[in-house]
Amino acid sequence: MTAEPTPQSQAAQRAARALFRRARLNRWLGRRRAALALCRQAVDRADYSRAYTLMSQLSLPGEDYFHVLARIHRHLRPRTYLEIGVSRGDSLECVLPQTQVLGIDPQPNLSKPPSANVRIYRETSDDFFAKHSAREELGGRPVELAFIDGMHHFEFALRDFVNVERAAARSAVILVHDCYPLDERTAQREQVTGFWSGDIWRLVLLLRERRPDLTVRTIATPPTGLGIVLNPDPSSRPLADNLEALIAEYLARDFSVLADRKPEALGLIENRWPVIRALLDQRPKS
Repeated sequence: MTAEPTPQSQAAQRAARALFRRARLNRWLGRRRAALALCRQAVDRADYSRAYTLMSQLSLPGEDYFHVLARIHRHLRPRTYLEIGVSRGDSLECVLPQTQVLGIDPQPNLSKPPSANVRIYRETSDDFFAKHSAREELGGRPVELAFIDGMHHFEFALRDFVNVERAAARSAVILVHDCYPLDERTAQREQVTGFWSGDIWRLVLLLRERRPDLTVRTIATPPTGLGIVLNPDPSSRPLADNLEALIAEYLARDFSVLADRKPEALGLIENRWPVIRALLDQRPKS
């Protein structure tokens, strides 16, 4: 049961709403820094998702991750694609008709029936990889493009990455959503705000520190960044062989490790298509 808002919380919401409106006006006037500061004040007063959304657009300008994902599909034209966390199927709309698709989600809520080239597995990703070979499900072909957008918890995303890499081509591109948190509250493991990215940032930190053979960057897409990993190695064992120890080590990392160095720590790159395309074109050819 949802508790009735107290007079104090109602006052905080009204203050946050007023600050958000001022932020929106400042954005319209071209005063980006002032708008961003007002958004921060708003979310300090109350959990106000509209202020967080505007903050993400100001902090991470450019096309949202759906548009960037669609561009990547069109540029790579992958023969195979694996997606973890299909939800309503919005990201599946980015897929080209000739791409063979595996979608994994224990409770998909598709807004329309999947296309003929898409197969949906109604199970957790852990269960899928325990029971199936992704390559076999793709007719013996490796995964050429993958998108991890499942649970907002680091250890799930890490296991997903290990399993996806094992099935990937050396030229594959692995994308990970929710890699660039706006602040500490929205980056917590347990959701305390309506706008929430969880602690997927820990996966990017781990890969950049422990897998120097990979190219790991975060595209500055609103609302919460899009991680991109190149040069996967299906034979690599350091992550799989030390999974539990790595989970424990990185769960012990506090959000403060990102303080004053979040762009550098998470490998932030501009959300401009020429920059993204140049990065994609550096990957080894299949």
